[in-house]
Amino acid sequence: MIDQLEIHHLRTLSTLFKYGTLSATAEQLGLSQQAVSQQLKKLRLILGDPLFSATGQGMAPSPYARSIQPMIDSVLQQLQQMPRPADIDPRSVSRSMVISATDHAQKVVLASQLQAIRSFAPKLKVLVIPIESAGLTRRMQLGEIDLALTTAGYVPDGLLSRPLFVERYLCVTANEALRRTEPLTLQQLVEYDFVVTSPGTAGLCGSAADWFEQQGYPRNVVISSPSFLMTLELLRQIELVAFIPERMLPVPGLFEVPLEKYPPGFEVVMAWHPNAGQDPVLNWLMEQLQLVAATSTA
Repeated sequence: MIDQLEIHHLRTLSTLFKYGTLSATAEQLGLSQQAVSQQLKKLRLILGDPLFSATGQGMAPSPYARSIQPMIDSVLQQLQQMPRPADIDPRSVSRSMVISATDHAQKVVLASQLQAIRSFAPKLKVLVIPIESAGLTRRMQLGEIDLALTTAGYVPDGLLSRPLFVERYLCVTANEALRRTEPLTLQQLVEYDFVVTSPGTAGLCGSAADWFEQQGYPRNVVISSPSFLMTLELLRQIELVAFIPERMLPVPGLFEVPLEKYPPGFEVVMAWHPNAGQDPVLNWLMEQLQLVAATSTA
């Protein structure tokens, strides 16, 4: 029945050890003497021991009570030393954090900033994994993933998010037939085959499919890639066209094709589960990432 013990029970015992009478204990705890007496009665049932007995000089602890007094004092002392969220110093935190990120966010956000972050939190270990799609909410709820770096439109229901920056697309290829200085029209562009990037879920549409349809120039997508890094490699080897985030460019062997009109870009966000909203280390990490993003886009 020891699992029925509560913090206020331990405070009552500790105070009774210190002051030795029910009346003094009640005064220190701001309770009535009857309330303290009832707590002691309940504690005797929980622990199966008299704990204290009345004497002419107050309440004398039993041998068992004396044996557990150091443990009670230690528990209360540790609780007293428990830091509040605002008091936690990242330099002293020793823990691991799992970040699920698109390859774009891995390259543009994490690869360039993890060293700086570790200089402020040297004991922080970061596990970077590919972006989770279908199971992201569940895995965050279970505490398997702490933070996700993804696109605003791909944040599943049940998660909170905060914007980092807006990324724009550039048209890229290795096909020399498209090399020019004058902007290309969309009608000319859609004569060429495309590769699209669909992280997490495979599909031949791509994020700009609706935009091209609205312009009246649907494109011919022949390959769907799970990452921008693979898309870049495909562009180097096959005469295809793709839209690549500006911050991932330039890339050797590829060149930009200037266009008269461009599809809309995308917003990069941080996403987390509401259960982790009070995690001081997670909040500190997000503040660092947001600060860096604001500096790089200023």
